[in-house]
Amino acid sequence: MPAYGIDTSVLVRVLTGLPAADYQTTIKRLAALRAAQAEHITVANIVIAEAYAVLQHHYALSKADARAAILSALTSGLIEPADGDAVLDALRETKEPGLTDRLIALDYAHRRATVLTLDRKMASLPGCARL
Repeated sequence: MPAYGIDTSVLVRVLTGLPAADYQTTIKRLAALRAAQAEHITVANIVIAEAYAVLQHHYALSKADARAAILSALTSGLIEPADGDAVLDALRETKEPGLTDRLIALDYAHRRATVLTLDRKMASLPGCARL
């Protein structure tokens, strides 16, 4: 069986439950795929960052509520972050720098690259340096 990763449209559907008919179909299909294979259905950091922005901009969720919703979905057993527990830790963090900066830093860390940034707060993260 192949491994699967979802895109932003699927994650937003899982997070919002809207539209309801599409949500039910999405959940049923994901559950069937998950039950049929040992591999997890994963979510890339870019998908998490996009969904985080969508929840705030289009669904008027606060940053805290958007993080909580994403964390709940990623720990449900149906889907999980491609970069594992480090993403869950980033979602739980409430201090600056924000979630998107933390996800960017994680992506570069997996590539063994140092992030060069002009942002003082982001530069405080492990693996980041002020340019």
